[in-house]
Formats: sequence, structure tokens, C-alpha cells
Amino acid sequence: MKILILGGTAFLGRHLVTAALEKNHEVTLFHRGNRNPYPDLENILGNRETDLEKLAGRTWDAVIDTSAYVPRVTALSARALSQSVGRYCFISTISVYKDFTQAHDEHTPVATLEQDTEEVTGATYGALKALCEGEVALEYASRALVLRPGLIVGAYDPSDRFTYWVDRVAQGGKVLAPGDPTAGVQFIDALSLARFNIHALEQNLSGTYNMNGQSMEMLHVLEAMRRVSGSDAKFIWGSEAFLAEQQVNPWMGANSLPLWIPGLDAAVSGTIIKNALEAGLTFRPLEETVQEVLSWVRTRENHTWRSGITKEREAELLGLLA
Repeated sequence: MKILILGGTAFLGRHLVTAALEKNHEVTLFHRGNRNPYPDLENILGNRETDLEKLAGRTWDAVIDTSAYVPRVTALSARALSQSVGRYCFISTISVYKDFTQAHDEHTPVATLEQDTEEVTGATYGALKALCEGEVALEYASRALVLRPGLIVGAYDPSDRFTYWVDRVAQGGKVLAPGDPTAGVQFIDALSLARFNIHALEQNLSGTYNMNGQSMEMLHVLEAMRRVSGSDAKFIWGSEAFLAEQQVNPWMGANSLPLWIPGLDAAVSGTIIKNALEAGLTFRPLEETVQEVLSWVRTRENHTWRSGITKEREAELLGLLA
């Protein structure tokens, strides 16, 4: 196949390139040129809001859109490519769902905006992505493929939500861990997602698919990181009440313990992925994902962490738990 990727140079896009090349497909990247990790591939440089004419007169079997967050911008590429590509794959998110207090499948109602906006925030992100899906469906109908991933993890992840734990556990010693060790967490390896994406295009799949990993206990995930790194990490579990009292943030961001969502285990482990599994979704072993991230994180220099807590703050909290 000839595949066009809108974006493709930051995180998920790199894994999509890997998955496509594994199957000997021909890849073209359309991006702004801020990064150029694939000089041997065809790179068309441009802004997707102003330079789509650079794609005119070309044809591809499929396009994968990794980089649209507002419906107006999605509509521009969807319309510009409607006669140029056979299938349009839009990378959405499970954040489109309106209700995270219960498990959700592809038919769970999606979030809506109270007023028109293009400002992407924690409150608007999911609803805007749902509107983006609508633009693709409107233009492509049965030629549209929408993937709704949960937390994507792997090398090049800019959020540090998973990477923080890989790095911290590898350092060893007493490690502050959040909440209940048996609480479920759910995420998907970026290459597993990418391989399914390429498989879905090869099979001419259409429609919407939730994309997530199987739910695993937090302790199981941390222990896998300890095994892979060979560290002497010892996990000290702080209760949700303790962490809330100490103003430690959940999920992501500064002064946070990532992956943890207090009181919302169903939201973390509640993505129903039955349709994707039946369509061919498979998973890399957790240890393989951890090793990839560990190898990558060791190449980063002078990195400013976007998620996690500092060693100094962790030491303070561990002292309070002693």
C-alpha cells in the first residue's frame, strides 16, 4: 500500500512508520519539518491548515491522521484528500466518551461542547475529538476508520506518564507508589496500536474501534519494570487519602504520580476492546514495552519531566510514611 501520514514525526507516528515498513508499505510523511527522523522516506513539508495543496495531484491507498484536534482543521484535510485516498484513518481518543464512571464501548455516548471553541483543554479535548470524528465520517462514510486509543505508551512519549515509572523503578530504592496495589490500569503500547492500524488498512476495515490494552494491576506493572531493569526497587504504597492530603496530583503533570486516578478504577480499566480483539488486535509483552522505554529514556539528556514528582518531594513523602 501507499500510505500518507499527517504528522508522523513525534510519537505515535514513528511507530506507525515502523509498522508500515515492517509490512513493506510505501510511506509519505506530511509535516511541518520541526523533526525529520526519516530522511530516506518521502517528506512533504507544510502546515496542514495552509499547505494542503502540496498534496494535490497525488494518490494514496490510505491516509492516517495523527495530528488533528479541532474539527475545522480535520475538515480541511478530509475534504482536500477525499479524491486522493482510498481510506481515511483518524486517530481519536477514548476521551471522547461522556461518562467515565462505567465501562464504555464504541456505542457509549460521546461528550459535547457547551459552546463553540477551538481551545484544546482538559475539559474540551474529548468533545473536540468527537467532532473531528464526525467530520471524517461525513466526508468518507464507509471509507472512514476511527481508532480511539487510551493512554499510549512507548518510546518518544512526550507525556512521561508511563516513562516516569520506568525510569524511577530502574533507579531502585524505596519507590512511592499510589493508592491500591491491586487497582487496575489500562494502556496500549504504541507499536501494538500501530500494527493494528496497518492491519486494519490492509483488511479495509471501517467504523470505530476502541484501542487499549488489557487491564493490569498497578503492582504487576511496577514489578515488570523492576524485573526488566534489574533494580532493587521496594514499593511503598501511599493511600489515596494520604496523597490527597499531601496534594500529590493524579494521572499526569507536575507533582504527580502518573497512571493513578483515585476512585475511578472503572474509568482506567473500563475500555471495552472486544471489537478490536476480534478484528486482530494483539499485544506486545509488557516487558518488551518496558525495555524499549528504558533504552530510550537513557538516551535523553537534560530532559524536563512533564509528569512525576521530584526525588526530593518523594523523599519527604516516604519519610512521612515511615
